[in-house]
Amino acid sequence: MIPGKVHEEPLVESAVLNTTALARRLLWSLAGWYCLVGRLFPKSAASASDAVTTAQRFNASPEAVWLRIALYEEVRTNPPFLLRLFLPCPAHTAGDKTRVGASIRCEYDEGYLVKRITLVEPPHLMEFEVGEQRLGIETCITTLGGCYQIRACGDGSEAELVTNYRGHLRPRFLWRPVERYVARQLHLHILHGMGATLARTQPSPHRVVADCPAP
Repeated sequence: MIPGKVHEEPLVESAVLNTTALARRLLWSLAGWYCLVGRLFPKSAASASDAVTTAQRFNASPEAVWLRIALYEEVRTNPPFLLRLFLPCPAHTAGDKTRVGASIRCEYDEGYLVKRITLVEPPHLMEFEVGEQRLGIETCITTLGGCYQIRACGDGSEAELVTNYRGHLRPRFLWRPVERYVARQLHLHILHGMGATLARTQPSPHRVVADCPAP
């Protein structure tokens, strides 16, 4: 052990987290001001809500994948920098996501979400809606709900994540691609987390996650 180096890594990690949080608050502040400018652009009825879908193939049965379903707030690995920049960092959840009607409170470092499970059909489908969102990004985007769909695919499975949201930044043709890209990165983070859990709990001669996401 090197004297004076005992707490170096935690201090560096804390400094990085604080810098990211500061950059995120600045970004949200700028987005809030931009919302005022965006009101100069007409609101389109077609932009009332949007959906983003991402799929990933796994070398595991639908039953095995179902048991590893994770909400964004339950993924154990740290989100990539892009997600930490645009969204608060997830902390933990409380609630039973396997029961219809159950409420899941998802805590973040700044705010929370409350998700309500609306449909559960093991091992293929789980849907939820967002009842409350207090994340500080409400002037930019509102999350409406989402679902997890799992189906057999050859010798394995395909898991599909869907997020329904309403974007408030205008013009929509400019901001929709940015929102969809961030949502897709969030999906991939969840799917890779599920794949990592499968790899730890289900030894296999093959890679658990397929080489590339399904189209």
